[in-house]
Amino acid sequence: MPDYYTILGIEKSASKEEIKSAYRKLASLHHPDRGGDTKTFQEIQAAYATLSDPDKKLQYDNYQNQTTNNHFQDISDIFRDFFNFENNNVFRREFRNKNLNLKVEITLEEAFNGKDIISNVKLPSGRDQLIDIKIPKGIQHNTTLRIYNIGDDSIKNIPRGDIFLTVDIKPHPIFKRLDDDLETVVQLSCFEAILGKELTINTIDNKTLAINIPPGAQNNQIFGVPNFGMFNNSTNTRGRLFIKINITIPTNLTDEQKAILKNFI
Repeated sequence: MPDYYTILGIEKSASKEEIKSAYRKLASLHHPDRGGDTKTFQEIQAAYATLSDPDKKLQYDNYQNQTTNNHFQDISDIFRDFFNFENNNVFRREFRNKNLNLKVEITLEEAFNGKDIISNVKLPSGRDQLIDIKIPKGIQHNTTLRIYNIGDDSIKNIPRGDIFLTVDIKPHPIFKRLDDDLETVVQLSCFEAILGKELTINTIDNKTLAINIPPGAQNNQIFGVPNFGMFNNSTNTRGRLFIKINITIPTNLTDEQKAILKNFI
């Protein structure tokens, strides 16, 4: 079994706060979404999951002490006693605790910027598990993230399950997402469409975008602006922002206004 104290870079006498601080620092440094190594990140998670829980920590410390004294029972004996199996071939398969399926709902702005999810989850064993998950910026709707070795731990002496976190993105009142692109609808009067208009649009990252709609714009015409859409993590680029024109026709013109317009027909 790996040395969890060495992995986190702490002493065996480290307090709960020191353990948590070491974990968060290393997890941030080695997270795969930030270019870290997945195996190293999993080892850090496993170390924290064990050392942050008093019962698990005590069991781990006892294991370490017994291993040092060569008195620890062989793992195959543990499984033989627990499952009452005699055939050694059975022990070649890995028994694991259950995986947990969780769901979180975020806004489109949070999907754009990324979001840190820190929460306590009640495990089937009855224990509270702290989860610290970074949702990467640009994540797509209904994406499932896998967090290793912090799932169910009901059955002792076998690996813990994993947590599968499904991310749902709420519908946005202004923007419609089209993969890495965004679309927004702008209302223009028929006169503004005829003459042209300069629009000011608030973007998903809370910036102001000025765009000129040329004279003669048509209903449902779409104008695209590059690099104002969502992030694409694989290319580290942004999609486009589409501005769709919706032309409104006035229904309360006066007779005088109608007469003026007839001169242009």
